Amino acid sequence: MAESSTRDLLELLEHDARRPVGEIAPILKKSEYEVEQDIKQLEKDKVILSYNTLIDWEKFGDDMVTAMIEINLTPQREVGFDAIAERIYRYDEVRTVYLMSGSFDLMVILEGQSLKDVANFVAKRLSTIEGVTATRTHFMLKPYKKDGTIIDDKEKDRRLVVSP
Repeated sequence: MAESSTRDLLELLEHDARRPVGEIAPILKKSEYEVEQDIKQLEKDKVILSYNTLIDWEKFGDDMVTAMIEINLTPQREVGFDAIAERIYRYDEVRTVYLMSGSFDLMVILEGQSLKDVANFVAKRLSTIEGVTATRTHFMLKPYKKDGTIIDDKEKDRRLVVSP
């Protein structure tokens, strides 16, 4: 698989994982069979880790609370931040964990049923982990754009109507 062709395939799938192989193949100038084999290999090599759907849960009626938590750590001998990060990302409430540069070490994004649930998670689970020296919690109030997708696009189609 050529690297530019692989990048193009990955970008197409990242934008729309449900795009049919029959549409992808002509764009990449490959057969459907070749594209299917490329996708299988990328899955096997764990380049493609999963397929996700972006859902507007507020429209569905869920009132989940999302929080971003900055965490300062004391790294552990021989494993650095990895062992603490692994302990944190194993919690079901945790959606995302990033090692960061700057004024804090880990960024943790999690979801809870309420502000109180998130506060309890931080107080009882995160802050009690050995090596965690400080946490700062930020609650997300409203999403405007996520993973390249505008959540509630108010822009109207401004093209002129053409009639025969």
